[in-house]
This record gives sequence, structure tokens and C-alpha cells, in this order.
Amino acid sequence: MFAMPSTSLPERADVWRGDALGQATAAALPSGHPALDAELPGGGWPAAGLSELLQLRPACHDWRLLLPALARLAASARGPVALVGAPEGLQPFAPALAAQGLPAARLLWVRAEEDKARLWAAEQAVRCADVPAVLAWLPRVRADGLRRLHLAALDHGKPLFGFRPAAAQAESSPAPLRLRLEGGAPLQVLVFKRRGPPMARPLALPAEAPALAALLALRRRVPAAAPAVLAEIRHGLDRPVTA
Repeated sequence: MFAMPSTSLPERADVWRGDALGQATAAALPSGHPALDAELPGGGWPAAGLSELLQLRPACHDWRLLLPALARLAASARGPVALVGAPEGLQPFAPALAAQGLPAARLLWVRAEEDKARLWAAEQAVRCADVPAVLAWLPRVRADGLRRLHLAALDHGKPLFGFRPAAAQAESSPAPLRLRLEGGAPLQVLVFKRRGPPMARPLALPAEAPALAALLALRRRVPAAAPAVLAEIRHGLDRPVTA
């Protein structure tokens, strides 16, 4: 009788057990949400390559899920974070961005309506050395276009976050990380593709950082006839707070 050889797998980032989270193939960016980091391989967003965020409808607080990571990237970069093809009316309240450490001046809004134009603009932004991260709205882009963007982001070592409709969940994608977002308070986040098993149930995250939510609630309660108090709130919003 012969002994069976060992079937243990080597410790490699591209090999993982199907019932456990895999290792990150590159450095990870902490998301600023500890509960979410615990569900992401490597403990954060992939630092390079495409990650997909699927939405039932475009909403400001959906992409604000990325703000803590984007603020850290923008703080150490020369250029702005690029937003390609963002829907009309999605531009957020500038002081709210500043409150989470990302001044609106550190964002570059790129208007692109046609699918080919969005792909081209997103790829050029990824290839720009001074741009630390790219957010692109890609509602009708095919898998081959996504693959090209993913490879470009890998080659240039930067994160690319692609926003797509929820119906795209049934489509194939080269993105190693895919999440479905459902708006509301709290924000529902389901990781349905990652290096490891999909999540069994959505994760509930606050739509806003606690300190920011408190400031916005106070702003809503202050009468319009109290400009001095409003000025103090705006002054507080200009100072970064911990997400």
C-alpha cells in the first residue's frame, strides 16, 4: 500500500480555499469601515485594479462609501481623484466632503456621455501618473472593455472603482471584487464576488460618518435666521473629522 502524497497547497496570494477569504494579491487600502474591511481580502479595497459597485440607482452616499480611502489617497498625491461620467445632479455638498478629509478641489469631474467616451476617459485617467484613483460610471460597458480598464489599473498600480447598475450582477466581469449597494440608512452592502465565498447576508453601514451626521442634523435644526450659528457649523465642517 502506498502513502498518498500531501495535498496541502503552497501559501500563495492567488490560491485560497473556497470556504475562506483569500489573501490580497497587492496592498490593500483600508476602507474606513472596520466591519467592511473584515469582509475584504487583505482587509481593505484592492490598491490596484477594478472593483465594481453595483447600485439600484445612482446615489451620492453610495459612492461616499469610498471617501475615507479616497481622502487618504488624495492627501498624499499631487493630482485629483478623477470622476468619469458621474450622473447629473450627483455632485455632493462640498463642505460634507471636506468634513471627511476630501476637499472638493481634489476632485476632477470628467463629463462623458457615450460608452466609448467613458472608456477612453477612464483609461486616460488611470494612465495619468498624478491621479491617485479613478471612479467611473459604466452602465453599459461590456466585459472586454472592463477587462481593458482592469489591466490598465493593475499596470499603473492604482484603484479603479466602477459604478454599474444592479442588473449587471448576472454578467461576467474581470473585477476580483464586486459589491451590491442598496441605498438607505443604514447603507446595505453585499460582497457577492471576492477571493473567497460570497457573503451570506448584506452588511449594514451608516450612510454618513457619525460626526458628519451629527453636524448635518444640527444644520437642519438651526433656523435660517441664525447666520452666526450656521457660520460656526461651516467652520466645523471645514475641519477633517474621523470617519
